[in-house]
Amino acid sequence: MITTRILILAVTFLFSGCAGNMQKVRKNQFNNPIALQRADPHVWKAADDTYYFIATVPEYDRIEIRKSKTINGIKEAKPVVVWNKHEEGPMGQHIWAPELHHINGKWYIYFAAASTEDKWAIRKYALSNASEDPTTGAWKEEGEIVSNRNEFTLDATTFVHKGQRYMIWVDRASNKEVNTGLYIAKMTSPTTLDDKQVVISQPEYAWERQGHNVNEAPAVLIRNGKVFVTFSASATDANYAIGLIWADENADFLNPESWNKLPEPVFYSNPELKRFGPGHNSFTVAEDGKTDIMIYHARDYKDINGEPLYDPNRHTRARVLHWTKDGMPDFGQNLNDDETALKQ
Repeated sequence: MITTRILILAVTFLFSGCAGNMQKVRKNQFNNPIALQRADPHVWKAADDTYYFIATVPEYDRIEIRKSKTINGIKEAKPVVVWNKHEEGPMGQHIWAPELHHINGKWYIYFAAASTEDKWAIRKYALSNASEDPTTGAWKEEGEIVSNRNEFTLDATTFVHKGQRYMIWVDRASNKEVNTGLYIAKMTSPTTLDDKQVVISQPEYAWERQGHNVNEAPAVLIRNGKVFVTFSASATDANYAIGLIWADENADFLNPESWNKLPEPVFYSNPELKRFGPGHNSFTVAEDGKTDIMIYHARDYKDINGEPLYDPNRHTRARVLHWTKDGMPDFGQNLNDDETALKQ
């Protein structure tokens, strides 16, 4: 009898320990990739805690949205096509990097597109939808969001700070060389920009100039008294990497001197982890309402045949974002996605 009771207690302890470990493993871990062949991912967590996922499709011909009550659920959520490219004229090619935002009771999608006549004449556009659920109702074309330079303009994102809405986007940033950089301006409406528009980052370090001289894909996270902006740089192959700029939350964001820039990337290829060309991220919050999550795309192989833009295997992934004691984001460069979930 004593032996039997000891055996039962041992088995109970073993299973309870396993259950505890399984629970620990599951916390804020993700079934990566959470979306296959989806680049430039953006996730919006709505007021009712629904996650809406939007990204670039490899055909570059449409915009679709998925919704889920969990981040992991995005993987199995049914994509709903909400808009298709035009057959001719503007918005006819290279439908890139859509972002979904809820502004003043209305949904907006910001995206980049070219014309059927010139696939490299990239401009930024907006759609709007007054429905409660952005996967339903009618999407209205709001037209082009015109900025001052307006030469090769894409990757628009928006944020609100102290009651003022801003947009950060990408365009040619120099008259001396072909490059792209990050611009910022106040918004006078969800689809219009104030006339003052300044460059806050452009390629200056070697890691930003591999293949192309590029700063693009801004994503904003306001924490610890600072406004952080991640961006992606270089060609969209294994050289693609994420950098970081930031400003004090009380600074004048339209003064380029307000922005600080790290000289090295914060997240980049790691062959040991089979992570190549990570970039074009966005930020959201986990189901617990407090843990910061980075959504990004990457490939699991290095070598690409032909132009990287037409290799479809940039997959969407999710990982926990941590913070240093100094209040700076810690991207966990040497950790895989699951390890960031377990890091204390």
